[in-house]
Amino acid sequence: LQRETKGQFLIDHICNYYSLLEKDYFGIRYVDPEKQRHWLEPNKSIFKQMKSHPPYTMCFRVKFYPHEPLKIKEELTRYLLYLQIKRDIFHGRLLCSFSDAAYLGACIVQAELGDYDPDEHPENYISDFKIFPKQSQKLEKKIAEMHKNDFRGQNPAVAEFNLLLKAYSLETYGVDPHPCKDSMGTTTFLGFTAAGFVVFQGNKRIHLLKWCDVYKLKFEGKTFYVFGAQKEKKAVLSFHTSTPAACKHLWKCGVENQAFYKYAKSSQIKTMSSSKIFFKGSRFRYSGKVAKEVVEASSKIQREPPEVHRTSITQSRSSPSLNKQLIINMEPLQPLLPSPCEEEEVPLDEG
Repeated sequence: LQRETKGQFLIDHICNYYSLLEKDYFGIRYVDPEKQRHWLEPNKSIFKQMKSHPPYTMCFRVKFYPHEPLKIKEELTRYLLYLQIKRDIFHGRLLCSFSDAAYLGACIVQAELGDYDPDEHPENYISDFKIFPKQSQKLEKKIAEMHKNDFRGQNPAVAEFNLLLKAYSLETYGVDPHPCKDSMGTTTFLGFTAAGFVVFQGNKRIHLLKWCDVYKLKFEGKTFYVFGAQKEKKAVLSFHTSTPAACKHLWKCGVENQAFYKYAKSSQIKTMSSSKIFFKGSRFRYSGKVAKEVVEASSKIQREPPEVHRTSITQSRSSPSLNKQLIINMEPLQPLLPSPCEEEEVPLDEG
């Protein structure tokens, strides 16, 4: 890498390595020496974005979760999304009921072991798979039961696709939780999805502001503001982060997600300012394609699909990550959320 090499070069290099065409869902994330996460900006120099000295540790991962999984064109893209969701499950980010957790677990086991075989799969074979952060014997028994009875005949691509469809139906699909406190000092997690801006307390979603109802996002110091409308009334929600850097990262993520999911064309995207006065504060503009453009581009792909090289079973058990060469398991940065009764929900957790 040269000093002036921009982030887009590295993104393109990785996507070419994978032969990945539907690349706009993905990005590169890194953690600075202060343990603050950042997305690598494609139009800026890599060296200028890094606050540490080489070698750099970065993660290639899903940045914008597809809001229409059925419209993903290629199996390769679906497989990479499957690996990301499997990692989200492993870190407790996908909040779901006990029955949904068993279904997701059975999808993973079917995708990686194939059909149940009593000669090859001993009584406690599910315990070899570390699928969830808290995995009880009761849950493992249910996963084994579903794997034996409900998934026979599904090849890896079908089992992975079924996992995507189930994950997509869950409330926390695509939520990258940002820890903060609300105006009352209550621990809260903020996230951005295809539907809009979401707020969680404990494991319950308490707010969903659709993107069409979000007028402006801004921050000052450690305070993040969301200006929107709830039940036809204007509302301002404020949240407090641990550091100004965390607040700026939260704001950038919000600006990018709103642009990606809300607009019909990338030409409609405007430069956003963090302040009421445009020439003050931070300015930022999302520079990629929007979701509708990505889906349209996918529909026009006509090449012979590339071969999908799935990771071995031993790798997938030990490292529930996208690809060992391109993603590194970072230390969990999200605080632990309180855990409800397992029979009711498999909770959000560290990740």
